[in-house]
Amino acid sequence: METRPIPHPPRRIPLLGDILGMDRDAPSQGTLRQHRRLGPIYQRVIVGTTLTFVTGAELVEEINDEKRFRKHVGRPLAKLRTLVSDGLFTAFHHEPSWSKAHNILMPGFTRDAMRGYHQTMLETTRELITRWDEHATAEFVDVPAEMSKLTLEMIGRAGFGYSFDSFGRAHGDQEDPFVGAMLRALRHAEQTAIPIPFRGLFAGKAERQNDADIAYVASVVDEVIAERRANGSGATGDVGETRRPDLLDLMLDSADPETGERLDEVNIRNQVLTFLVAGHETSANALAFALHFLAQNPEIAARARAEVESLWPGADQPEVSFEQVAKLRYVRRVVDETMRLWPTAPGYFREAVADTTIGGDGDGGGYGFAENDWAFVLVLGLHRDPVWGPDVESFDPDRFLPENVRARPGHVYKPFGTGLRACIGRQFALHEMVLALALLVHRYDLEPEPGYELTVKEQLTLKPDGFRLRVRRRVSP
Repeated sequence: METRPIPHPPRRIPLLGDILGMDRDAPSQGTLRQHRRLGPIYQRVIVGTTLTFVTGAELVEEINDEKRFRKHVGRPLAKLRTLVSDGLFTAFHHEPSWSKAHNILMPGFTRDAMRGYHQTMLETTRELITRWDEHATAEFVDVPAEMSKLTLEMIGRAGFGYSFDSFGRAHGDQEDPFVGAMLRALRHAEQTAIPIPFRGLFAGKAERQNDADIAYVASVVDEVIAERRANGSGATGDVGETRRPDLLDLMLDSADPETGERLDEVNIRNQVLTFLVAGHETSANALAFALHFLAQNPEIAARARAEVESLWPGADQPEVSFEQVAKLRYVRRVVDETMRLWPTAPGYFREAVADTTIGGDGDGGGYGFAENDWAFVLVLGLHRDPVWGPDVESFDPDRFLPENVRARPGHVYKPFGTGLRACIGRQFALHEMVLALALLVHRYDLEPEPGYELTVKEQLTLKPDGFRLRVRRRVSP
């Protein structure tokens, strides 16, 4: 079948390819700018490596077809394998560890399991609020850093019974060394994923630091696993009650119902690291973006606060039940719209199962993909497709009113990826984000820092850079 060439940036250089115009510091935002010039699909060739990017809703619908395309472990994810190896997020499709771990861990994300995590999420958010009550009202708060502490504690405590003591250390102390090592490893994976010529000649120091960071975070997780094995999964809580099984218990005590096989020690470590890395950074950044938009849009913050106070009128410290979180429909729309404008995972990779074309009509003329050819679906661009309307850059939670959601094709909103390999923890993430955001808007007025304009930093994930707020304790009516 006849195909058409995929557009590429102008000024292609022999041997080096489309290296001009690359944005090494913000590659996803640079790719979005190229799509605005070149259309819903375009391609770069960098020193012989072909990179294909897709944003158009119609093309993405085809790429999301599980019969024709599957998850591809792209260069950034492949680089991340030095940290998490064959974890759920980075396992190759031919590795049996993915389906085995997925089957074992699925019970950890049922509604009943989520109910079990709720109280831990609530108590952790209250610790953040106590910290802010004591220290934050007189100064500007580093919001991304604070949200990172919150979500790391949530997944650490709820998933693995481990605390990083993020709120117990003295105010102003530096970040936990585990977090620092993890973030450096993420940044290293992102930077080395771009095939820049001769990079290796000057990378010795960075590689040594990365090796040390990976060894350190692995040692911390090994200690967590060893402690659980020593104490057993039947450990009791502070009040003598039997602790509910968590994600670590599932991995240590359960077998794959399909094969009867268990996870080995190394893969358990990889899964724990995967959840700590992917399970805290994306949620933290989404919460930070949401707080930015609420601070910049006081009328939207007021609507969210009114919904919260209708559930807990006059309460100073609400007793939030698991069922009440689902009733926070406007707060949930704030979260959804935040992840539309700034999906913290900017995209996902897909590869062709067999030779195929996309974007053609009955007479051919599509873009050709050979078997194993891959494309990066830039969710950052997909969420700005014309199907969202003429004002895609504005923040409007009502885009997610039920009637508006029904009017759009489902494949145009993909903050958690797509298909069988979509984020297994999305319900955990949504519950913690809605709960935390509701408690924060209930407790505080959000005062933006004068003169701040949103700048987005890229480190595999997207986050607001240099974003600070002053949070002032509210008096409930």
